[in-house]
Amino acid sequence: MTYHNGSTFHPITFFLIGIPGLEEVHGWISLPFCSVYLVALLGNVTILLVIEMDQTLREPMFDFLAIFSTIDLALSTTSVPHMLGIFWFNAHEINFGSCMAQIFLIHAFTGIEAGVLVAMAFDYYVAICAPLHYTTILTSRVLMSITLYIVIFTVLLTLPMIYLIYHLPFCQAHAIIPHSYCEHMGIAKLSCGNTRVNGIYGLFVVSVFLLNSVPIGMSYVYILRVVFCLPSQDAQLKALSTCASYIAVLCVFYIPSLFSFLSHRFGHNIPHYIHILVANLYLVIPPLLNPIIYGMRTKQIWGRVFYMLLKNKTPTILFY
Repeated sequence: MTYHNGSTFHPITFFLIGIPGLEEVHGWISLPFCSVYLVALLGNVTILLVIEMDQTLREPMFDFLAIFSTIDLALSTTSVPHMLGIFWFNAHEINFGSCMAQIFLIHAFTGIEAGVLVAMAFDYYVAICAPLHYTTILTSRVLMSITLYIVIFTVLLTLPMIYLIYHLPFCQAHAIIPHSYCEHMGIAKLSCGNTRVNGIYGLFVVSVFLLNSVPIGMSYVYILRVVFCLPSQDAQLKALSTCASYIAVLCVFYIPSLFSFLSHRFGHNIPHYIHILVANLYLVIPPLLNPIIYGMRTKQIWGRVFYMLLKNKTPTILFY
């Protein structure tokens, strides 16, 4: 065990149960999780390869989409392989350092994804409301600045979680976690000390991420005002179709996270395994659906994929 200030210690290992109450069917549960994870890997890697190979896809929208796919790959890979290890090989143990790293990465990647969604809303706003100034507003320097701000802000917001957990006293050398991955408040509740600060800071972080919906909502108010003023019905439908794909991604990202957050704190009558299943699905469903939604709704993406599959010599015909 690792001693801190001579009085408190950190557990040598944590024991991840998996999905409490469903241990007998872990093998069956692993099958859809593995399938979803593999499809998510295939979809996001395909999007990254298409954007990298096609030199015409150099607009800010595709840059944000590449970042989005990278985050989805990282977020799911941070948790799902170890989760499958629990289901298949009874690899329940995780040491303290690895657990802290998993907490940091999961929360950081989730926060970065929320920030990228705001940036994509701004991208759509400029493209629809100020199309003549699109290339002058969203320059490569602006895109780099936005990306760096999102990453730095999220990292600085996430690091205090690790600091607060590290300074909690634990009274067991081998703590049992009723979960399939390490999560901030799930670890904090195992402490024999006062975790009130952890709870308050956790609520603060969630509130910050939820506040991202405010600029997104404002952007879409202006976008819809402009869309419904367009003279052509075809132009309106095209703009609404683009907005619909983005709104679908927002729903996939926010609805499971809100359900998990609210049910974890207020849904005391909901079975515990439901909390854990939703928390697990939250890490695998968005990475699965995001490439499907964007790939199928973005003609440049699916057109290029279709071209590569058929080895057509004139791919641009498929884009329109």
